[in-house]
Amino acid sequence: MKVVSSIKSAKLRHPDCQVVRRKGRIYVINKTDPRYKARQG
Repeated sequence: MKVVSSIKSAKLRHPDCQVVRRKGRIYVINKTDPRYKARQG
C-alpha cells in the first residue's frame, strides 16, 4: 500500500478504484487489481 499526498491522482490510475474513508484516513481500494491500494492521512 502506498501513502500518497494526493488521493485524486491515485484514484485516476485505474477505472475500478474507489475512495473510502476509514478511521479518519482516506483510502483508495481496488477489488480487481489490489496493486493500486493507497492511503492518505
